[in-house]
Amino acid sequence: MKIQAAVVDKQNADFEIRDDVELADMGPDDIQVHMVASGICHSDEALRTGVAVIDYPIVLGHEGSGIVEKVGPEVTQFKPGDHVVLSFYGCGNCKSCLKGIPTQCENYAANNLSGVRPDGTAHFTENGHNVADMFDQSSFTTTTVVRERNAVKVDKDLDLRKLGPLGCGYVTGSGTVLNTLKPKPGDTIAVFGTGAVGLAAMMAGRISGCTKVIAIDIVDSRLDLAKELGATDVINSKKVDDVVKAVQDLTGGYGVNYAVDTTGVASVISNSIQALAQGGTSAAIAVTNHHIDLDTWNDLCVNDKSVIGVNMGDSIPQVDIPRLIEFYKMGQFDFDKTEKFYKFSQINEANADSVSGKTIKPVLVIDDSYVPGK
Repeated sequence: MKIQAAVVDKQNADFEIRDDVELADMGPDDIQVHMVASGICHSDEALRTGVAVIDYPIVLGHEGSGIVEKVGPEVTQFKPGDHVVLSFYGCGNCKSCLKGIPTQCENYAANNLSGVRPDGTAHFTENGHNVADMFDQSSFTTTTVVRERNAVKVDKDLDLRKLGPLGCGYVTGSGTVLNTLKPKPGDTIAVFGTGAVGLAAMMAGRISGCTKVIAIDIVDSRLDLAKELGATDVINSKKVDDVVKAVQDLTGGYGVNYAVDTTGVASVISNSIQALAQGGTSAAIAVTNHHIDLDTWNDLCVNDKSVIGVNMGDSIPQVDIPRLIEFYKMGQFDFDKTEKFYKFSQINEANADSVSGKTIKPVLVIDDSYVPGK
């Protein structure tokens, strides 16, 4: 079937919304989703600009939300009319998936970052030529087809326009804290960068009972929002001489038990390590091509520090997204305060606002006729 999709033809090209993209037919375990909205993520920009590469032309978007239109004959968890949030695809059969760690799926790259569907067929075509996909989802579309395992059912009384970013940015930041670092009540945490991922990590630190939740950024308005969302302390790194000392001063000279870097900037990653207390752990979770110099003895061994990488917050979307929604309902995870809605036709403006930092989490409203709660 023909759909409308935002296509990037080549590296650094703008998004172009086109009406002649052909959507693949459904398979037996597929669901067809009418897209209501999609968040824009920095991972989309990494692929658009070639920092990370799949192929061109490509339809990006991986924070989608929508309404199920059709289901394949082998689908058991969904029916037409269900509201869903879309996320990454884990095969469900490899050792990692069977252990409950789909973010470490042995087929993760093939299933999410190969540009084609898990069975190797094209997700989209245009004038007979293949158009690459992202996360077996590509949510910058009016309609998409995904595997049942890509989707998470959500209550119909929630505003679907807000929920898409739970599928990546918010679950990545929060999952890094809740699933991987697992701070205990009374521990301390510093989050470097207060974009959507950083603020999600910061809110998760508060939920975990950390007595110091320190947000670090260079934009005062973002730090103001961080305070509103639960940061105990904020640091504008442009306004202090030594960020590491500022963190240590807030923690009685010790440093923090945990740090999360969401910036991918080499000097900031280094600060996140230096700001750790003895035995502390820093999680690096940004999509970046930057590298750091690391003195393993002095930077790590002497004080028993650890640096880890975390993919997608070590999350199980079908478990973690409903958990985040419950925290949201309780007023403990106000992710929607980071969002701003844009029309689908404003995709290039929305992306530019994301890149510049003007908007923390742009959300494209693809179906402007959607009425929340219906």
